[in-house]
This record gives sequence, structure tokens and C-alpha cells, in this order.
Amino acid sequence: MRIYIMTDLEGVSGVLNFEDYCTPKSAYYDMAKELLTREVNAAIEGFLEAGATEITVADAHGSGGILPTLLHPAAQLIGVWTQEWPLLLEERRFDAIAWVGQHAKSGATNAHLCHTQDFVWRDESINGVSVGEFGQLALCASELKVRAIFGSGDEAFTREAQQLVPGIETVATKRGVNPNPGHTLPRDAYARFNLVAVHVHPQTVRERIRAGARRAVEHAAKEPFGLINLKPPYERVVIFRGTAHEPPRVARTRHPSSVSALLNLPLDFKPIEGCDPMKSA
Repeated sequence: MRIYIMTDLEGVSGVLNFEDYCTPKSAYYDMAKELLTREVNAAIEGFLEAGATEITVADAHGSGGILPTLLHPAAQLIGVWTQEWPLLLEERRFDAIAWVGQHAKSGATNAHLCHTQDFVWRDESINGVSVGEFGQLALCASELKVRAIFGSGDEAFTREAQQLVPGIETVATKRGVNPNPGHTLPRDAYARFNLVAVHVHPQTVRERIRAGARRAVEHAAKEPFGLINLKPPYERVVIFRGTAHEPPRVARTRHPSSVSALLNLPLDFKPIEGCDPMKSA
């Protein structure tokens, strides 16, 4: 089994906030990258124990999140850009895809550092199904018959993943405590909104990830789960929060046959006037 691992930083146990952990200027950025890389290594160990034959790790945190010298020697490492997701999945003919360090989508409740692309995104939906960064790639993978089998991140992410992909194996790394989705907040206020979480100890998380990854491969060998059944044509609706310089905006794009192509179409935003954008979506 060939497995593609998508990584991010905000869903890692021990990554406490964005300002101090998630950018090159952050005081604990190197620590955050080590925490992520060790979680990825735990997943790789579990996949290998269950019989995986090839593992490729995508470092998908914007400024980087993987320490190459610490990464498990059995893995290949790449950097990705959004437009390359489906190309790489198709080129390598992966059997399965997994996520490590993933955060929940924007507007998730009881989440930690949740967002979609940027804190200014309020909601994204495809054919009426609300998705975040996990859902975007899971849909691209499904289009190529690559099965989503495993994901680790904060507890809100695991609920999101299980709802979109029934049967997916998940491991929670921490639990956000804010029950409010924050839909009415502008961008800067929302960026400071979901900062508190209860973290599972990193060593315990790694043990759970290793076991969960092993179960995922074993489960995938027995049950045909992991593909999302969403029929074309496809419509994407993206809602932006207001900022100091822009009012709330909404964009709609359509494609007759491909989710991957849909996600690469430019967004033409229009101001939202006199309506609830969540209802208009």
C-alpha cells in the first residue's frame, strides 16, 4: 500500500497558539516542528507495521513544519502547493491518504486554532457540504480513487473527518474548549478566538497515532471505506469575514465535472448586502 501523508502544524499536541509556535518568527517554532515530525514518525511506524510499502510526506504548513533530518528514514518528503495536490496523487498512484497535525475547519466548535486557508475564511462549501482544508483534499483524493484512511489533530477535526468520511480512523491530540463558532467575528478577532485547548501529552499522542495508523491500514484491507460520494456538477461557495478594509464577501464558482479543477478556479468575490451569508450559502 502506497500512502500519502498530508501534514499541518496547528493540530499538533503541544502547539499552544499560532503566534508563538506557527511562524518562522515564533519563539517556539523549532519546537513545534519537532513535535509535528515526531507525530508523523509515529504514523509512519504504524503504517509500516501494518504492511505499507511506500510513504510520502507532504509538508503543507505554509512556512514549513517538518524537520527533514528528524523524519523517519523510510519516508519520502515533498513540499506542496494547492494546485499540485491532485497532480501528485495521480502521478504516484497512491492507494491511501492520511493527515497528521490537521486542524478543524473555520467555524468549528470546541476547536483549537481552527481555520480554512486563513482566518478570514468564514465558510466553504461544495455542493452544499461544508468543508475545510481536510475536506478539500479528501474530495480531490476521492476523485482519483485514493482512499482517506487516517487523520490526527484536535478533537473537532476528528469529528469533522468522521462526518465527511465514515470509517476513517482518527486520533485526537487535544480538545478546544470554546463552544461558540464565532461566525459574526471579523478576521482579526477570529484569529484570537480559539486559543485555549486541553492537550494530550505528546508521548501519549504518539503512541495513539502509531496504533491508530496501524488500525487504519488493517481496516482498509477489510472494508471499502474512504471515498466521498459527491456527484457532479460541482458548485463552490466561499464566504469571507469582514476586515478593517473589506466588508464580508461571498464567491460562487462552478465546474461541470472535477472538484480538483473547481478548487483551482479563481474566486470572484462580491460584497454581502442585507442578508445572512451563512443562509445564502
